[in-house]
Amino acid sequence: MAAMLKRTIRGLDWVAITVGSFALIGGAALGILPLDMTEVLGFVTGAISVWLTVKQNIWNWPIGIVNNIFFVVLFLSSQLYADLSLQIVYIGLSGLGWYWWLHGGNQKGRLDVTHLKLPPLLILGLLGTLSTWELTLFLQSVNDTAPFLDALTTVLSLVAQYLLTRKLLENWYVWIATDIIYIGLYAYKNLYLTSVLYLIFMVMCVVGWWGWRKSIAVRKGQKRAESSGIAGWVAEPEGW
Repeated sequence: MAAMLKRTIRGLDWVAITVGSFALIGGAALGILPLDMTEVLGFVTGAISVWLTVKQNIWNWPIGIVNNIFFVVLFLSSQLYADLSLQIVYIGLSGLGWYWWLHGGNQKGRLDVTHLKLPPLLILGLLGTLSTWELTLFLQSVNDTAPFLDALTTVLSLVAQYLLTRKLLENWYVWIATDIIYIGLYAYKNLYLTSVLYLIFMVMCVVGWWGWRKSIAVRKGQKRAESSGIAGWVAEPEGW
């Protein structure tokens, strides 16, 4: 019964995503919705990519790359140059993430979710602070419309994306903080659909954190079961 309920919920997830995607794309194409098609396509591919990431599905990477391309075009027209450059970097990191998720684990197998240790956390914090300061000065020099927020979200996003490529649980904390800032920034830039997208992203991040945290707990339980000779009694929850 529990397994059937989980399958039903997953099916409803994809029905909602499919119906919502076609409604947005069709509405924008027919002029029913006053939305830019590039922003709509960025919304749809972004939502699908994040949801696949929550599910630890490897297809999040190629769909994420398509999403990055749409946002390159969108940010170019909105003069958010740091965010535009960030999307290009994302494409490279997505390629690495695609490979690491498949071959970055033990014996070049699937990469498992783990925690970020303290030394790299301190290093990332220091590098992030310095990078935000330097990028803010640069963006001020090129008349960026929101230099500090643009720089801060750029650096936070890069940190979060790197943590994601290594399947580190803490990536979700950084994404949540970043999404909160992005919601206000894009609303200020009149990119209301994108602002809504990042609100959805934030909710998905909370779900992702919960699911990834659960997968760590299950794996620890499996290891304890193996050490006690009852490995067959512990199974990873379907869907995670």
